[in-house]
Amino acid sequence: MHIFVDADACPVVGIVEDIAEKYNIPTTLLCDTNHVLHSDYSEAIVVGAGADAVDYKLISICHKGDVVVTQDYGVAAMALGKGAYAIHQSGKWYTNENIDQMLMERHLNKKARRSSHKNHIRGPRKRTEEDDVRFAQSFEKLILMAKSKEGAQSGTI
Repeated sequence: MHIFVDADACPVVGIVEDIAEKYNIPTTLLCDTNHVLHSDYSEAIVVGAGADAVDYKLISICHKGDVVVTQDYGVAAMALGKGAYAIHQSGKWYTNENIDQMLMERHLNKKARRSSHKNHIRGPRKRTEEDDVRFAQSFEKLILMAKSKEGAQSGTI
């Protein structure tokens, strides 16, 4: 198992690294040249600043059983398609059962914004300590579930 973080403007990198280190799981942070990151624990991969360059790189290197942290529904859908697990920075798990609905809602919201000619939307609300706690609990639960499935499939549990 490996953890991949779509780390461009990702507020939970520190939490991911703390939990990854606790369970000794290798972690890779991916960002573009506008958001160069450095880490004492994770490998950092910096890709060109082209549109979706980070997304395509992340999907090209993740595999079945890996964990992907992203706020991008499209990246999550592709990760799920490869058999990886995916989680939003809010702590919500992306699953094969909910991803189609999430993609459809994103599409309809974008369509509604276009038709109303309101292209400027308010950014996300300020992140709270409760948001971080919620993410940490959900992420650790996902890691433990993924590890138990991985162990069961390899016959070690």
